[in-house]
Amino acid sequence: MARAPVIEFWYEFASTYSYLSAMRLEEAAREAGVVVRWRPFLLGPIFSTQGWNTSPFNLYPAKGRYMWRDMAREAARIGLPLVKPAPFPQNSLTATRVALLGADEPWGPQFTRAVYRTEFGEGRSIEEPSAVRAILETCGLDPDVIMKAATGEANKTRLRALTEEARSRHIFGAPTFFDEDGEMFWGNDRLEAALAWATGERPGDLR
Repeated sequence: MARAPVIEFWYEFASTYSYLSAMRLEEAAREAGVVVRWRPFLLGPIFSTQGWNTSPFNLYPAKGRYMWRDMAREAARIGLPLVKPAPFPQNSLTATRVALLGADEPWGPQFTRAVYRTEFGEGRSIEEPSAVRAILETCGLDPDVIMKAATGEANKTRLRALTEEARSRHIFGAPTFFDEDGEMFWGNDRLEAALAWATGERPGDLR
């Protein structure tokens, strides 16, 4: 039996469009026959190399206004709630560490969706460790065990390495998708194209 194609899903909890992708990715990938590798990382260090200390949607107000209106349209189109959290963006370090710990575990995608649902579906904070613990509990997970492992030095080092890998692969935003050959697709609106490419549908391949 042939092995199923794979795509990597690189996402940031502060990314609005990653919310849309995370909530629909597994079903879309299953229909396409594609396996997903979940890759939570931090955009902050990448933005800082460009001199940005916050989201570009805050730095450029017109772009921010458009994004929130576009998010409202897209969330309504696919049946997702949308509530702008305050502050935006939120500090996602603790949540990202936990998501990375679970990235290759069955509970990882469930936790990721729960974080996004809390943040952008309900407009509540994900910044505090107590908020992350509460999300773990809603997923039926042991927050004491998981938080201890997530905040351990090994997992912290792994997150730093993954964020550096994102930089080395020229990721500049989220969500970003890669197929197994390294073809990159950026944005929620490129999810279907990434899945199609992974399965061999490559009409724009001029190489």
